[in-house]
Formats: sequence, C-alpha cells, structure tokens
Amino acid sequence: MHIRKLELPEVSEITPARYDDERGFFSETYSQRSFVEAGIDLVWVQDNHSLSMLKGTLRGLHYQAAPFAQDKLVRVVRGAIFDVAVDIRQGSPRFGRWCSCIISAERWNQILVPKGFAHGFVTLEPNTEVIYKVSEFYYRDHDRAINYADADIGVEWPVQGDLVYSAKDATAPALRDVDTGFTYQEDRGSTN
Repeated sequence: MHIRKLELPEVSEITPARYDDERGFFSETYSQRSFVEAGIDLVWVQDNHSLSMLKGTLRGLHYQAAPFAQDKLVRVVRGAIFDVAVDIRQGSPRFGRWCSCIISAERWNQILVPKGFAHGFVTLEPNTEVIYKVSEFYYRDHDRAINYADADIGVEWPVQGDLVYSAKDATAPALRDVDTGFTYQEDRGSTN
C-alpha cells in the first residue's frame, strides 16, 4: 500500500498493491492491519455505492455534521472521477482551500477524506461506479452541503459543458453562509 499526502496534508491518496497475472488480478483494497500500521486507525461502519451514468455528473460538496461526522475512504471500480476535498474547519490555516485527485479503476487508487472536510466529485467517464466506506452511519438530519460553485473556494472542475447535479447541490449555500460545526485543533489538526 502506497500513501501520498495531498496539498491538504490531512487528505491522502492511497494505492493498494495489485497483483496481475493471466487470470486477472487480486488486491486487498482495505486491510485494517495495514491501515493501522500506516497510522490510519479508523473504524468503518457503512459502505456506499453510487453509479453515475453520465460523464459530468457532479456530487458534492457534502459532509455530515457532528456528532455524526464521517471520515470517507473513496475508490472507483469502473470509470474515473475528479475527487475534491475542502477544509471546512473554522480556524484552520487552510480553511476554504481545496485539493483534488483523479481516482479511477485504472489507477486503482483511493482517497481518504477525514472529518472536517467537505467532499465531492465529478465523473470523467460515463457509467462510473464509486464505492466508499464511512466511519459513521448516515443521518439525514445531519446531512449538509456546500455549493460546488462557491467562488470563494474556487474549485476548478475539469469537465466542460453542462454538469449533471441534484437540486440539493444546485441550491447548497456558500461556505461563508454556514457554520459547519468543525473547529481546527492545532495539536491534532483534527475536528470537533
């Protein structure tokens, strides 16, 4: 397993080992032991799976508010996405900044998005399937979104033309208009 810190150092690209031969391949896409040895000690409670049929389908920027905040481990099993994490921790020196990574079935990589970061992606290919683990169950009353086109954040989505998104994402507020409930803690660099 290879781990690479992204521009926001709390967010990581993780690439599991993959063993190919004439039959196909084998890979441990998640091993609690390997993650703990790498300093990532999280408990996953739910797996989610989405299919986006059209290129340019945008989902985000989403997060779940405390006390049900979620860490996310995102991977793609078919297609590719431009994946984004935004620091939404009040008091963080990187508040409102974003980082990105292309996650794809071909690259066999994943992205780890911790609590205190909004998450979103846009599909780069049709029929893209995304699977992600979360560290807390889904609670509708704590589900939150920040507008994907927030000019203060300035995400540079790479897909040209019309994007496909939900009404929830189209009407989500700007980051400056919400209290995310996350606070930067310098000693931990964490949340809540």
